[in-house]
Amino acid sequence: MALRELKVCLLGDTGVGKSSIVWRFVEDSFDPNINPTIGASFMTKTVQYQNELHKFLIWDTAGQERFRALAPMYYRGSAAAIIVYDITKEETFSTLKNWVKELRQQGPPNIVVAIAGNKCDLNDVREVMEKDAKDYADSIHAIFVETSAKNAININELFIEISRRIPSTDTNPASSGKGFKLRRQPSVTKRSCC
Repeated sequence: MALRELKVCLLGDTGVGKSSIVWRFVEDSFDPNINPTIGASFMTKTVQYQNELHKFLIWDTAGQERFRALAPMYYRGSAAAIIVYDITKEETFSTLKNWVKELRQQGPPNIVVAIAGNKCDLNDVREVMEKDAKDYADSIHAIFVETSAKNAININELFIEISRRIPSTDTNPASSGKGFKLRRQPSVTKRSCC
């Protein structure tokens, strides 16, 4: 079974739950007292998707403004970016639009963008309507999902959808009608007149 390494970065304001999403996905646990990320943290998890193994190389970036300049270092070369906002804080959704703009200008051209509205378990104090966020995600052709790292809602589904959107690798490009196959030419023996 083929193994593909997929670099994924998480972006968004501090306190939206980026680290909690990563911990829930990788360790299947939740810590309500998780410390804010300094710079970035790195974790991996390998999952099977169809006939491939996808090894997610996950960069969880710090949300504090003072670390914002470091973000391009993490999303360059990424297969996907998950931009997280907190459904209970409208300003985190506004900031998300700035992340999208920056990714479109400086990120890889074919990066898969996912928007995750975290903390959907706090629906009673919601400030960002699901329909508004979904409409925005649709307008930029991004994955959209509301998640709860605390209650393990839609975390695995988020990464499955990323796997689904990543272009597959065709192990035999000649069969697709594109490209060509390199073949060794028979060697020609040079003769000399001596």
